[in-house]
Amino acid sequence: MPRFKPLAHPSDIGIIAYGKTKKEIFENAAYGMFSIMADLKKVKAIQSLEIKVSGEDWGNLLINWLNELIYYADAKKMLFSKFKIKKINATQLEAAVSGEKIDLDRHSIYRSIKAATYNQLHVSSNQAKIVFDV
Repeated sequence: MPRFKPLAHPSDIGIIAYGKTKKEIFENAAYGMFSIMADLKKVKAIQSLEIKVSGEDWGNLLINWLNELIYYADAKKMLFSKFKIKKINATQLEAAVSGEKIDLDRHSIYRSIKAATYNQLHVSSNQAKIVFDV
């Protein structure tokens, strides 16, 4: 099973993230989002951060998780290539993410993502559909 696949959208960009568990779906959604942003083969997992987010349900939790990662990409100029969810339920998520500061000499940046949106958002037992504002 692939981790994710791109999703056609008229003005933004989206993905469908796959997984056997919610943990896998959330990890693959983050990986898919950063794959849209940059070539992850060139991103070394040399800095780690602990991330905790909460939400009202699975969909809200997914949006909050991805938008928290976008915050670090924007504010801290980080790219992440490894995502490890340590704890997850419908309202709480704890994860370790690894990556490094953006280095324009080494990293191929494709596009920036402004936010994960609720547009067409759908989370099921084996996949999640997410559209990003670019």
